[in-house]
Amino acid sequence: MPTRVARTRGARISDLPRLALAWAASTVALIITGALLPGFSAASWWSYAAVAAAAGLVGLILRPVLVEISARVGWVAVLLTALVGQALIMYVAIRLVPGIESTPLTALAATWVSAVVGTLISWATTAGTDDGLITSLAGRARRQETVTDPEVDGVLFVQLDGVPFPVLQWAVQSGGVPHLRRWLASGDYQFREWTPQLPCTTPASQMGILHGTVDGIPAFRWYDRELQRVLVANRPADARVIEERHSTGQGLLCDDGVSISNLFTGDAPRSFLTMSRVEVRRGSTQTRRAFAWFFATPNGFMRSFTRTVGEIFKERWQARRQIKRDLNPRVRRDWTFALLRAVTNGLLRDLNTALVAEELRRGTKCIYVDYVDYDEIAHHAGMFRPESLAALDGLDRTLGALAELAGSAPRRYRLVVLSDHGQSQGTPFADKYDQTLGDLCAELMQEHVQNVDASVEGLGRADSIAGDVASGGLSGKLAGRADDVLTKAQETPAPGDAAEDPVVVLGSGNLGLVYLRGDRRLSLQALDHQWPALVPGLAGHPGVGFVAGIDDDGGAWAIGSGGRRNITSGTVEGTDPLAGFGPHAARVLKLALMHPEAPDLYVNSTVDPVTGDVAAFEGLVGSHGGLGGWQDRAMLMGPADLMAGLPERIEGAGELHQVLVAMLESCGQRATTASRD
Repeated sequence: MPTRVARTRGARISDLPRLALAWAASTVALIITGALLPGFSAASWWSYAAVAAAAGLVGLILRPVLVEISARVGWVAVLLTALVGQALIMYVAIRLVPGIESTPLTALAATWVSAVVGTLISWATTAGTDDGLITSLAGRARRQETVTDPEVDGVLFVQLDGVPFPVLQWAVQSGGVPHLRRWLASGDYQFREWTPQLPCTTPASQMGILHGTVDGIPAFRWYDRELQRVLVANRPADARVIEERHSTGQGLLCDDGVSISNLFTGDAPRSFLTMSRVEVRRGSTQTRRAFAWFFATPNGFMRSFTRTVGEIFKERWQARRQIKRDLNPRVRRDWTFALLRAVTNGLLRDLNTALVAEELRRGTKCIYVDYVDYDEIAHHAGMFRPESLAALDGLDRTLGALAELAGSAPRRYRLVVLSDHGQSQGTPFADKYDQTLGDLCAELMQEHVQNVDASVEGLGRADSIAGDVASGGLSGKLAGRADDVLTKAQETPAPGDAAEDPVVVLGSGNLGLVYLRGDRRLSLQALDHQWPALVPGLAGHPGVGFVAGIDDDGGAWAIGSGGRRNITSGTVEGTDPLAGFGPHAARVLKLALMHPEAPDLYVNSTVDPVTGDVAAFEGLVGSHGGLGGWQDRAMLMGPADLMAGLPERIEGAGELHQVLVAMLESCGQRATTASRD
């Protein structure tokens, strides 16, 4: 994608071959359908060709009406539009063309059969690319809205969730991501690394990127001393609490922005599939309209349906292949993950693209969307496994599609691509040492422990879809059930009453958090006094790299098996426990420990100096949260002129927020920093 995207209006000559191919594919699909389906026939293949052409023309007239009606009626109408809308269009086309025999029921069946056949033809003729979806979305994009300030550049921020800088750099060098490689080779774009803070998680990074602060977010989930319960960032009610604590109204997206598929809004006036707004966005007409446009198109519902089903079978085959080849490290990949992967990497990717296309058509100034494909698969398969790299290639195709769609927008768009964190890899702690971190703490403390280490990122993402489309009735029940499953998975206690368990131990990748219930934080001396075996036992465990906490004077310490480091003063006694975690480890750990919301103890796993392997306290082979490996190596790519003058080192999502705000200012979207001051 060049730095400047030319804007076009109306139909283009270059569209004619694509339209002809789509017409030919539809004709072939109808011919095959006629051969397969009794009661659906034509006098000649020209009649099938005429029906295919008529269906396209009827769809141009009838589809907008169906979409608008269904969006205003409710989600049941949207679903009916997806299931029978194209059949209605097909039946009208059949009635207009002589020489075709069909009934309403056979027209419905013919629609589905031809849709399946057409999808297979489209996949074969486009080599599995997204051309069919682009054609559908681009057609609507040309019916663009008029903006009052077309001279102001729009910015499209695309987050490739969990992609480490070294992995993407290798993919660019190997030619695995052709669009990114071409943009970088042209000199129009620049590519660099940035360093997420501790914890290296989506909640902390997205809060920093979108709202400018990472304070008060010690992990993916944590025990909140004020509320006296566990907060989980991808649970809608909790995400809303977290954002309300941090929002100033001046987030990254506050000026005519939209948040799509994120945890937080960035103070955007509008949001879709955004966790912190799921409960207040349910039933939105605007949301239904966007979904209806996507589902009502032949390349929408059927394409996503077949890709979603295909993703399930692909996942099961790839999981068995890992076992057969005895690949290590690996984790068990069950049917639950297969279903979640199908939702997040099939349906959700297409929905995100359709929603972004709609915002490009509207001329929305600032769009931030999160694609979770790579992160979700790498968690269970590993960073460099074929299925993870295939997801990265799919994201590259999506970026190419977004660049093409931006060419028809009513304003020029600048594309900025970034990741919120990286990933590290290794055998999970429980698999390697035959006990969880919670079990280890319970053994050392001789206390009942509530252990929270279920991996449920995918459940949260599925919940955002169910919740954002719910408006009572069946969809509302589905959203509520997804939320209930998420809550139970996050907060299932150890045997006994969780309310009576004095200790809460949580896993966030290879970062563990130990809390004592109550409204105050205990110092290292207080912990040693009450549980003298805890800190030495954790620090001396072969799977623990260091334990960190504060002393009675508020000083920060990191403690390992062979020594300790006073992070506040920099003095080291014995062997420095942070030596193997990078020169920035002490800085980011100190910042994390100084937050009042920090746990009584942070526990970070070891990192293998040769392989870079870590040991997640969750059942994940690819993880992020603490220090070690590539989890704190994220990437940023943008137009060369916007990347010029960036700081030599970007450390922390708060600093990255300032960089992105400066990009918006360069595009004319905000007053300059000086004028605001």
